Amino acid sequence: MARFILGLVELGVSAAVHLLFGFYVFSSAVAADISQAASASGCLLLRRPPAAGALVDVAAKGEEEERRAAAPVVLDGSPPPIVLVHGIFGFGKGRLGGLSYFAGAEKKDDRVLVPDLGSLTSIHDRARELFYYLKGGLVDYGPEHSQVYGHTRFGRIYDTGHYPVWDEQNPLHFVGHSAGVQVVRVLHQMLADKAFPGHDTSEDWVLSLTSLSGALNGTTRTYYDGMLAEDGRSMKSICLLQLCRLGVIVYDWLDIPWLKNYYNFGFDHFEMSWRKVGFSGLVDLLLGHTGPFASGDWILPDLTIQGSLKINSTLRTFPNTFYFSYATKRTRKLFGITVPSSVLGVHPMLFLRVLQMCMWRHPQNAPLPYKGYRDEDWEDNDGALNTISMTHPRFPTEHPNRFVLDESDCHPLQPGIWYYKIIEGDHILFIINRERAGVQFDLLYDGIFQRCRKHAFRKNPPTVPNETSQ
Repeated sequence: MARFILGLVELGVSAAVHLLFGFYVFSSAVAADISQAASASGCLLLRRPPAAGALVDVAAKGEEEERRAAAPVVLDGSPPPIVLVHGIFGFGKGRLGGLSYFAGAEKKDDRVLVPDLGSLTSIHDRARELFYYLKGGLVDYGPEHSQVYGHTRFGRIYDTGHYPVWDEQNPLHFVGHSAGVQVVRVLHQMLADKAFPGHDTSEDWVLSLTSLSGALNGTTRTYYDGMLAEDGRSMKSICLLQLCRLGVIVYDWLDIPWLKNYYNFGFDHFEMSWRKVGFSGLVDLLLGHTGPFASGDWILPDLTIQGSLKINSTLRTFPNTFYFSYATKRTRKLFGITVPSSVLGVHPMLFLRVLQMCMWRHPQNAPLPYKGYRDEDWEDNDGALNTISMTHPRFPTEHPNRFVLDESDCHPLQPGIWYYKIIEGDHILFIINRERAGVQFDLLYDGIFQRCRKHAFRKNPPTVPNETSQ
């Protein structure tokens, strides 16, 4: 009984902290947009409550364009663009007003794309969306996948892709944060497998992949949030993810156009709107009979250790692509025990999870996720992912890799090898809030952009019209 009560208290605290952080991000974006709208109209001081109407106006500006998924920025030619791919609960350019998921890092180069993908949709679905965002056309999730997981086969339309010339001669650099890295890896494998009808793709369409706190091998955090360690796909009856599930279902069912244009979880292809399913459909969704959470076609099952092993078993490291990984850590050893390395240095939303993940022990009655699994290997973490998971693809097969202390020591870069570096930081230190990371922010992203521009190329060094800022 005491354990049950303690669990409820922990759930309440976790839910409150995550809700407050989400509200902070959302309200910050709203406030910035309202201020911008007021300034543009010459009304700097508003004495009547403008929030709702102003937000509707701001969101409505891009509603038609978003519905058609038009491409306001189209890049072609060289040098190869850099594509920044967000992680779970993330967003791309055009969502949350002018807020930047990558805290403005995209401004460091004039050839950067920041796609907006489903924030909670599965790795597979996001990979398909990313392809059509870049190449253009009607998003095709695939007939077999769509039938198995119970959603429509086709999604949004990109009348013009953001990089329509994308091919072997015009490859791309990708930088993925968290789950965004696995999205790119799955897309890369799809390109190699020629999995997009009407397009003669190949593995050489990807020039480089940089992983920033990448979810390459899953995370034990998923089990604290509610996934069952026994199978890595089912959820506990009472947990943080169940609360998330209920909130997302209601949000999508209400289907408020201007609000969904402002932020979208990405489940439009499941057609959960009241306009499609009515009240009875809402009941089925809430009871877990239909929808992405019933079929398992959403992001969390892909982030368990078991789900990641299943994905990794189908993915290769390609010989002509450059790989670099930054693994983050906010833990240290104290008298032989792994503990958070700092109190003030960990975001309040992540501190409890850092502590819990240090103490994770796989249930004795559950099968081990892979042969040779040890709890102590998974203790170091950044509050969302285990450090062992972020270095390079390890399970079920370890890919070629090389540990890096000083980045200058690994030049010239060799393709087909995962260079990795471990840096101090929690999972969100290098996104959303630039000031929080301080000088580390510029050092990190300048290093990433310079590597793409100066050290990752297949033939001759590219001509760069605008150097990455120092």
